[in-house]
Amino acid sequence: MARLLPVGRRVASGVMSGVAGHRDVARSGAALKILAITAGSFHIPPMQSSLVSIITAAEPGVRNQSLDELCQRLSLEQLLAECAELDGFRRESENLYERVRALFFLYAIHRFHIPNKLATSQAAGVGAAAAGLIPFNGFEHLLQRRFEEAIEVFLKVQETSGPSDGLSSALAAAYQRLGFQTLADQVRRSVRSVRGNQWMFRMGHPSGQPLRLRRELLHLDPATGTYPILRESTPVRMDLTHCGWSDIFFLGMDYPEAAKVLNVSIDLGVHGRDATPRPPVEAYFRVIEEPLLRLVSVDLGCAADITSLAEVFDFAKDYLGLLKAAVIASGIVPPGIEGSGQSLADLLARI
Repeated sequence: MARLLPVGRRVASGVMSGVAGHRDVARSGAALKILAITAGSFHIPPMQSSLVSIITAAEPGVRNQSLDELCQRLSLEQLLAECAELDGFRRESENLYERVRALFFLYAIHRFHIPNKLATSQAAGVGAAAAGLIPFNGFEHLLQRRFEEAIEVFLKVQETSGPSDGLSSALAAAYQRLGFQTLADQVRRSVRSVRGNQWMFRMGHPSGQPLRLRRELLHLDPATGTYPILRESTPVRMDLTHCGWSDIFFLGMDYPEAAKVLNVSIDLGVHGRDATPRPPVEAYFRVIEEPLLRLVSVDLGCAADITSLAEVFDFAKDYLGLLKAAVIASGIVPPGIEGSGQSLADLLARI
């Protein structure tokens, strides 16, 4: 029924206990304090987490310290202890900014720092390298976007088998994606809280679709036999500094001092050809006679005829995930109808 055509575009043996309910921790001021952790060939002494203290610090000189510099000064045992602290902290904190920052600290430590410490320990002959196998059930959780479950599986294997490059790689992926999922969930809750958006999340049947196309878009041109084209254009956004999404309002409210972002909207033109710059991002919409969604990306040179609701929500099937997200966000295919088993053709006919 509709056609959219946007234009332009890595240890030594041993591991800490402290996973899934076995962590012995107590609150100590703004940070957590590990009472005792013993890990195979490692003994991790009691310590107060410096990384949690950084996240919760009010002083800019403490809060803005470089994670990379801090991790370089820590041993492998200390890094593992910090990870246990951070994981417990992010589960308990009610502050969204603190939870997300802890998740990305965990991602960075497992992606960039633990592998280096593992290599150094093995080169020095300290401990034996763990097998490094990634448990299949954890990988399945990861593929299904069940990131909390994946993290639990990976941490339990690390507890019994010791840290390894493979496990740190898997944990890094899970923590990173959970961080973005946390942000996305907050966006979803925020969008749902607006009265004018609530119908999109409640609608489960085509008959509940309140949107209608403008009459002008439903009149055939007798000369061409086609329907009119609706064209929209917009400047392109360039982020000069985005501060890791700090500008989104719910992070800004938790930590407004860091919500400093500079970006510009840009119109483009070719010197000597165009009289003036113009918005470079364009999208076109047109009714067609077939009961389907035809999505086309001119830049990517790909197109898809979508005939079922499940295809609309399958963002990884092709390169048109952003267009599908636009169709959903616009309300043409509301998010509430996902998994309903209803007919896409009926929904489009209703519009």
